[in-house]
Amino acid sequence: MCRVGERLIIENEDPMAYDDIYTGDGTVTIKNERAVKSKTGNWRACPFILGNECCERLAYYGMSTNLVNYLEDRLNQGNVRASTNVSNWSGTCYATPLLGAFLADAYFGRYWTIAGFSIIYIAGMSLLTLSASVNGLKPHCDADGCHPTSTQTAVTFVALYLIALGTGGIKPCVSSFGADQFDETDLKENKRKSSFFNWFYLSINFGALIASSALVYIQMNVGWGWGFGVPAVAMAIAVCFFFSGSPLYRVQKPSGSPLVRLFQVVIASFRKINVKVPSDKSLLYETTDAESQIVGSRKLEHTDKFRFLDKAAVETDTDLNKSEISPWKLCTVTQVEELKSIIRLFPVWATGIVFAAVYSQMSTMFVLQGNTMDQHIGSTFKIPSASLSLFDTLSVIFWTPVYERIIIPIARRRTHHERGFTQLQRMGIGLVISLFAMMAAATLEVVRLDYVKKHNLYDEETIPITIFWQVPQYFLIGCAEVFTFVGQLEFFYDQAPDAMRSLCSALCLTTIALGNYLSTALVTVVAKMTAKNGKPGWIADNLNEGHLDYFYALLAVLSLLNLIVYVFIAKWYTYKKVRNYPAV
Repeated sequence: MCRVGERLIIENEDPMAYDDIYTGDGTVTIKNERAVKSKTGNWRACPFILGNECCERLAYYGMSTNLVNYLEDRLNQGNVRASTNVSNWSGTCYATPLLGAFLADAYFGRYWTIAGFSIIYIAGMSLLTLSASVNGLKPHCDADGCHPTSTQTAVTFVALYLIALGTGGIKPCVSSFGADQFDETDLKENKRKSSFFNWFYLSINFGALIASSALVYIQMNVGWGWGFGVPAVAMAIAVCFFFSGSPLYRVQKPSGSPLVRLFQVVIASFRKINVKVPSDKSLLYETTDAESQIVGSRKLEHTDKFRFLDKAAVETDTDLNKSEISPWKLCTVTQVEELKSIIRLFPVWATGIVFAAVYSQMSTMFVLQGNTMDQHIGSTFKIPSASLSLFDTLSVIFWTPVYERIIIPIARRRTHHERGFTQLQRMGIGLVISLFAMMAAATLEVVRLDYVKKHNLYDEETIPITIFWQVPQYFLIGCAEVFTFVGQLEFFYDQAPDAMRSLCSALCLTTIALGNYLSTALVTVVAKMTAKNGKPGWIADNLNEGHLDYFYALLAVLSLLNLIVYVFIAKWYTYKKVRNYPAV
């Protein structure tokens, strides 16, 4: 017998047969043993991950979908203040993933990061439930409204931001962890990975479906204690789902700080600012081993963009004369290409911010718009305005299998692309649809305000126009999500360097964070700029006196400009190339 790397191979045994037994992408089990293909990962592990995501999103949306009404009703906040607080908190939920992703890629791995941050998440959900149900912590309410103390308000926001921290360790890791279950060196498994992202997003929306229907109804008709308590239980169930699948999981090893590696390339490039890059790129420095020197990463092919960074991989006489090479002076081609991949992702990333700002309107302005409309079904039943997000969820649930089973085969025959559309084309289609969503919302508000004006209903809390006229704008955003958000999940995982996938998934999520912050900034600026000289402004506390249609039109214009920029960026983008593995 002889040792090859870390494997023990019997004389005369075919090494390729050995590779058929184990995964070829470096994944291991949670016991740090090499992952066996027939016993781990693939679709056999995915039900536990999808079940975890479904319950976690049920918990998140069950608490967040109607949060703007909770802040208005129980914490006595106005339209603008409640809306900006929800947007800021929601933005933070999508900013903290940068922390969780860094810890996952550098130190703990995705599995243990999800496990640890789940505890923080459950603590936040529990505290929020207590703040809405326990005397002394919940605000006192009477016929004149609710009267929260500063302490009660503080407890609510502590709970909310504990949840924001908890989701920061889960959200960037779960989708990547699910994709890790498919061996990229196995063509059959790699094809299944694209389907995983579709079904992953579908599981999110099954959770959201329950949240926007049953849980919103409980909050508005039974009580906020129960309305927040059920999501807390759902989060506990999510954790149980996740740990139940532990024996089946494939785990990527953490590879050390990705930020250090990126800085090494920058520093090495500037140290060799006067060094000429050879025309023959095969002369650039790379390890001779089949594996990359970065743990958990395959080698990357050289690309021609950002050539200045290639200086970091040029071997000088000084480098050749040293027995030990410093990574701060000489980097491999793969390490240089890591940084190039991140730089190429940033313009695409930036174009997702406006789309996320449009998406964030469902939990703020769409809800407030719905509050002013007739919410009755029949003579007695009244649907909460936040429950209209149910139609966004139904749209996603409808379009995901339609996209998977109908649109992709048709597109594949036209484009001859394996996935029907490239990832960039898919995201672009979603941006177009989101533009129509904002036009639909603006049109409805024009009709609503015209009705108010004709019948002099400025002081009426609701007007006799059914809330179900909001369905088209929700349905269009749901359709846009299937193209853009799912496309982003797949794109950022696929185009990320192997050892930076959690971080790039978090980068994808920060578009939602910045979209929420952009929405907050727009609402704040628009409210101040349009409410001068005694005017109620576009976003008034009484929307019948405002011009929410102008605000929606502003978002539509921004969406159009963003789409134009995106088209140029998509044409410029170069997909990454993995050495000895076909690019997708």
